[in-house]
Amino acid sequence: MTISASLVKELRDKTGAGMMDCKAALTEVKGDIEAAIDWLRKKGLSKAAKKAGRIAAEGLIGIDVSGKTGSVVEVNSETDFVARNEQFQETVTNIVSLAGKAGGDVTKLLAMTYPGKKITVEDQVKELIATIGENMSLRRTATLQVPEGVVGSYVHSQVAPGLGKIGVLVALESSGKNADELAALARQLAMHVAATNPVALDLAGVPAETLAREKAILADKNQGKPPQVIEKIVASGLKSYGKDNCLLEQAYIHDPSKSVTQALKDAEGKVGGPIKLTGFVRFALGEGIEKKEDDFAAEVAAAVGASN
Repeated sequence: MTISASLVKELRDKTGAGMMDCKAALTEVKGDIEAAIDWLRKKGLSKAAKKAGRIAAEGLIGIDVSGKTGSVVEVNSETDFVARNEQFQETVTNIVSLAGKAGGDVTKLLAMTYPGKKITVEDQVKELIATIGENMSLRRTATLQVPEGVVGSYVHSQVAPGLGKIGVLVALESSGKNADELAALARQLAMHVAATNPVALDLAGVPAETLAREKAILADKNQGKPPQVIEKIVASGLKSYGKDNCLLEQAYIHDPSKSVTQALKDAEGKVGGPIKLTGFVRFALGEGIEKKEDDFAAEVAAAVGASN
């Protein structure tokens, strides 16, 4: 019988086993979900699922730049201790080495063949969960490319080459012949992005809902003033927002007397041609993940109760 992708996904969600293992199980039991779960349990392939509900907000950001393509991944674990594990670090390095071919698609990256093994990236993560004993996940990935120019990178709090707590990619397009100058500029800009955490390249790239919220706040603060006055205040406020949050308009951290746009313009002479900053990516470990807060009092009370 034909095993549908939705059936494979359902079994994967219930067991935490790899996609290929789920498909094999369903094929073996002719599509019976409950029988497939038992099949996986007997094979020892669903043990990672026991840890799947635990929060994984630590881990590592991995960066890889090859030619004119740069990629970044976030692989999470439950504790910072695991991030210092050589096996974990090797896995993140190998995963990010494949990421350029995934084009920012996590599902595609998970389905790729893991280097040196005849298993998928997803199954490698599952194996590591079983080996180390912590929940882990490949959370996200992104890739930047340029037709000509350079993709620069920076890793903050680096624990091994290309691995750390914050990872940044910056794409610079240029036909200039001084590749070393362009690469140095890209790295400086990547450091700038790590420090300032911009929202977008410019105001045009800021999400519409974010701009609408900023406008509403500015208008509410100036209620009672003439409409034309409020309009000017809002315009001025958005300009200030751009200087704080939009990369091209921010004060350049390596020379705050100029904007990033001006810094790019000033570098064109050394590089030997026009420079265009076409994109950036900044991954900070665990951002947006709600971490579990331990209730120490409740923990002590539970321990006392257990001892009575």
